[in-house]
Amino acid sequence: MRIGYAQLNTTVGDLEGNLALGMDAYEQLCGQGVDLIIFPELFLCGYPPRDLLHKENFLTDIHQALLKFAKQVGPTPALIGYAEIDPQPSSFRKAYNSAAWCEGGEISQIFRKRLLPTYDVFDEDRYFSPGKVPLTRKFKGRKVAISICEDIWNVDSSLHSQNPISEICEEKPDLLINLSASPWHQGKQEQRIKLLSKVVKLVDCPLCYVNSIGGNDELVFDGRSLAMGVDGEIIFQAKAFEESIAVHEIEENITFETTESSAQESLRKALVVGVRDYAHKTGFTKALIGLSGGIDSAVTAAIAVEALGSQNVIGISLPSAISSEHSKEDARQLADNLEIEFHTLPISSLVSSANQALENLFEGQEEDVTEENLQARSRGLLLMAVSNKFGALLLTTGNKSELAVGYCTLYGDMCGGLAVIADVPKTEVFALARYLNKDSEIIPQNTIDKPPSAELRPDQMDSDSLPDYEQLDEILHAYVEEGKSIKSIIAMGHASEIVHKIIRLVDINEYKRKQAAPALKTTPLAFGVGRRMPIVQKYQN
Repeated sequence: MRIGYAQLNTTVGDLEGNLALGMDAYEQLCGQGVDLIIFPELFLCGYPPRDLLHKENFLTDIHQALLKFAKQVGPTPALIGYAEIDPQPSSFRKAYNSAAWCEGGEISQIFRKRLLPTYDVFDEDRYFSPGKVPLTRKFKGRKVAISICEDIWNVDSSLHSQNPISEICEEKPDLLINLSASPWHQGKQEQRIKLLSKVVKLVDCPLCYVNSIGGNDELVFDGRSLAMGVDGEIIFQAKAFEESIAVHEIEENITFETTESSAQESLRKALVVGVRDYAHKTGFTKALIGLSGGIDSAVTAAIAVEALGSQNVIGISLPSAISSEHSKEDARQLADNLEIEFHTLPISSLVSSANQALENLFEGQEEDVTEENLQARSRGLLLMAVSNKFGALLLTTGNKSELAVGYCTLYGDMCGGLAVIADVPKTEVFALARYLNKDSEIIPQNTIDKPPSAELRPDQMDSDSLPDYEQLDEILHAYVEEGKSIKSIIAMGHASEIVHKIIRLVDINEYKRKQAAPALKTTPLAFGVGRRMPIVQKYQN
C-alpha cells in the first residue's frame, strides 16, 4: 500500500489557506499513484486553535472548508484532521477533535480523538468532547485503525484512565495510522520513537505517523512523519523542520537509515522555523535586534538572519556612558559578519535626562538598581520607536536562565514581540554559539570568550549576582522543569545558601514572566502556557 504524507505548514485560523495547501498536496500525491493520503491532526483549522473554537462561526466555517475539500477528493481517499461540530455540545465543549475519511467527493467516515491531553501546553479537555465512535475501517481488503495523536501516548496507561491502544489491539488491524500535531522540544524525537516502537509491537502491525510542521505562537512542530515496521524499526521518515510531500510503500519493510540531527542542529532549526513563522504569519517581513556585543543578542541575530535573510534584519547598538569599547566593537563585528543593516544610537543623553527629571524626587536616596534600569529602559524606548517607525518585529534576547531569576528589566530589555531564546538556558546559548561558528566565524570569538555582563554599572559581571551558569542551570532545571524541592536540590550537592537564593529569585519574578513576550518552546517545560504558577503565593519548599 502506497501512503502519501502531507506534512505541511498550516496557520491557525487560516481556513482558506490551509484548504488550498491541502488540495495542492492531494493533487501532487495523487499524481504519484498513492493509495491513501494522510494529513496531520486539526489540519484544516491549524493547531492549537484554542479559544477560536468558542467563536460563533468558527466551527461552521471549518465544516464548510471540509465539505469543499471532500468534494474535490476523487477515488484516492484522504484522511484529514479537523474540528468537528459536536451535535450535543456542553456549555464549553462544542467540538470533537476529528479526522474525516474523504473519498469520491464525500465524507465516508469520521474518527474522533478519544484522549484529550491537559498537561504542559495542552488544554484540549477545555474544548473537545472525547470520541466514542469505532477506530477502524476496511480498506483494500485490510483493516486499518485510525488514531489521533494522544490516543497512542497512553500505551502504559499512565496519562489517562482509558487506553485506545487496547481497543485497537482487540481489532487486530493490518495497519495503524496516527494523525498528530506533536510540538517539538529537546529530547522529544527520542521520546516519540521509543513510544511508537512500543505501540507497533503491541498492536503487531505497521504504523504510519504524520505530524505537523512549522511554528504557531510559541510552539514549533518538527514534522518527522514516519512509517514503522512491526519490529519497531523506522522504515521511512520525512524531513525534520521542513514541509514534505512524500510517498512510501508500506510493504517495503527495509530499515530506513535515519540521520538524526545533533542537539544543536535541531535547536537551531527549531528557532529558525519559530522566528520565520511567527514573523510571517503575523505580517512582519523585518526583524530588529538590540546588539549589546553579548552572546545572547549575537545568537538571536544569527537566528533571525537565517530565518528572514540578512536584508531583513536591523541591528542597533545602544551604548551608554559605561559601555565598554569591546562590546561596541563586538556588536559592529557581528553586524559585519551577518551583513545586516547596523546603526548606533547612544543612550547617554536619554539616561541623563531621565536622571535629571527624577533628581528632586530621588534626593537623599542611594543609587541602586533603579538607576541601572534607566539604561535598559532607555534602550527599550528607542528600540520600540524604531520598531514602530519601520514596522520591524523587535526580538528580545534574554535567555531562560536570566528570565528564571529575573535578571532582566521589565519594559527594558524585555521589550519586544517574540522572545527567541527565552527557553534556552545560558549554557546552551554558549553551545549553540559555538555550533553556529563550526564552519566560519559568525559570532565574534571575543563575544563567546568574555565573561557575561549586563554592563549596567562599571565593571559589572553576571557572576557578581549569580553563581556560574553551569551551576545555575542545573539548579533551575531541577526546580523549574523537574519540580524538585529545596531539600532535594541541596542533596544534589549545591550549597544551601545558593539554592535558597535562586529559588527565591525564581518565585518573586513570576510577575515579570507573566508580562514577557511569547517564548519559543525548546525544553520539556517552558515559561509560558505550559507553566501556570500564581504570581501571588507564599509556598517555598
